[in-house]
Amino acid sequence: MSGTAEQRRPAGPPERAPAVPEIVAALVGAGHLEAVWVNEAGGVTWRVPEARLYVKWAPAAGGLDLRVEAERMAWAARYTPVPEVLDAGAEAEGSWLVTAAIEASSAVSAAWLSEPATAVAAVGVGLRVLHDALPVAECPWSWSVESRVAASARLAAEQGAAGSPDALAGEAEGDLSLLGPPPEVDRLVVCHGDACCPNTLLDQGGHFAAHVDLAALGVADRWADLAVATYSTIWNYGAGWEEVLLDAYGVDPDADRTRYYRRLWDLT
Repeated sequence: MSGTAEQRRPAGPPERAPAVPEIVAALVGAGHLEAVWVNEAGGVTWRVPEARLYVKWAPAAGGLDLRVEAERMAWAARYTPVPEVLDAGAEAEGSWLVTAAIEASSAVSAAWLSEPATAVAAVGVGLRVLHDALPVAECPWSWSVESRVAASARLAAEQGAAGSPDALAGEAEGDLSLLGPPPEVDRLVVCHGDACCPNTLLDQGGHFAAHVDLAALGVADRWADLAVATYSTIWNYGAGWEEVLLDAYGVDPDADRTRYYRRLWDLT
């Protein structure tokens, strides 16, 4: 999705209770569903307090199969803290992912929005933990520039074939062709793939606890994650927190790589 930091990122807690797909209702039985997050593609995450689990749903029209995320989470769990995958599947209407709850809250929960210095530092520390822990040589997925551009082109083609209205598709294809070659890799790591602040969980003391939303996890330059993580501090906490995150991670700012990977993020 293209746009400025002010224009994008409509994901967040729902203003009203979203409709519950039949499969989700069947998964939780008599459990109480509390919607906690809705994303840009119509996906919803519910908390089931009494069962201590979360259920994530992605409509088929959004192009995301949560079985992909389940596979990546199960792999990453061998090396770094992520919620335990309990179930995943798909049907014609969409896909689902069930994970065990952990004693932690999102870095953009109300408590941490009021303490941005603590939250942003924890996001930086958590991202460094992830990058240091996940083994590049053993990761079967890529999040390289080439793979992301190819995936974006495939999605645009599928949407066009399905007759999906997408006024930005042509513009995005043109912009991608003007991106130019990526900068030289600084450090190859297994990237989170969506290192926005909401996807870092903090414990009660404000320390990094775990990561969620790993559907795009794959090998890439660490700045592919860092550019987005610092970008996200603007969306979630306002200006002035980017260097706090980088300091906590342990790296100096890199304007060129940040600019490139933010542009790529906006276009893909």
